[in-house]
Amino acid sequence: MELTELEAAGLNASLYGPPADRVWLYVHGKGGCKEEAADFAALACPRGWQVLAADLPEHGARRGDGVPLDPWHAAPELRALLGYAKGRWQHTALRCTSLGAWFSLLAFQDRPLDRALFVSPVLDMERLIQEMMSWAGVTESRLEAEGEISTEFGETLSWPYLQYVRAHPVSRWETPTRILWAQKDHLVPRDTVDRFARRFRCSLTAAEGMEHWFHTPEQLAVLRQWEDEST
Repeated sequence: MELTELEAAGLNASLYGPPADRVWLYVHGKGGCKEEAADFAALACPRGWQVLAADLPEHGARRGDGVPLDPWHAAPELRALLGYAKGRWQHTALRCTSLGAWFSLLAFQDRPLDRALFVSPVLDMERLIQEMMSWAGVTESRLEAEGEISTEFGETLSWPYLQYVRAHPVSRWETPTRILWAQKDHLVPRDTVDRFARRFRCSLTAAEGMEHWFHTPEQLAVLRQWEDEST
């Protein structure tokens, strides 16, 4: 697989595949990195696409660079990356995972792309935050008073983050989109993904017995088959 390391919109990025007039932007999820794009590129590049991937803040090679993982940093970075892509390729598509999908929805809702593939996408961040508050036994009034609260399950609840989410709803999404959702996804309930798919006319595939993170050989085989059918 041909790989070029470059700077794109001020970000260190990986570009997979030989020159083409079409590119997929690959946006990983929490805990991921730009190198994850290699497996998707192995499918997309032989079909006439390149794949461009960059690390989200606090991930991959960006650990310790001082930029926090929050929507008011991540979304502008993704918009800049899209601007870079549109200046160099005739066609731009999106492949994203989990939290990367929500950041992409914020960044691109007024910038329609050729198409998009969402894997285990976070689609309703306010509901997810409220669920995590319930798991941690944290009330909204307490979160407002304290600002930030660490939880036993590793997440930090943030009042500014929740306020940002409420002030920036996803009200528009015109990109033709296919969604792969896991039946046992504990972060994205079925009614959330169904509602999003109906509202924005997305194709939805429910993977029976799968979990939010596709990581076992069986789960990865399901993911690869869906990607193969969708690219």
